[in-house]
Amino acid sequence: MTQNSDIVDVIIGMIGTLPQVTEVATPDTNIARDLGLDSLAVMNFVMQLEDRFDVSIPMDRLAGIQTINDLAAAVADLKGRSPE
Repeated sequence: MTQNSDIVDVIIGMIGTLPQVTEVATPDTNIARDLGLDSLAVMNFVMQLEDRFDVSIPMDRLAGIQTINDLAAAVADLKGRSPE
């Protein structure tokens, strides 16, 4: 079973491939503020993430996601796993 920390690692790895990101991401990184992603870039990234994990993150849930840890917890929850 994949652990929440594994999901965090995948998300950080995916963020590292985004050309507009110049900062090193950590689990506590604020996705929009710290990485400088605009709303379109965030939505494109979320779509890639949804494809990677075969989940669909509802828009109302996205509004409460700020950090990579938050995003990993949402993915884990949608996959039926309890976040660590």
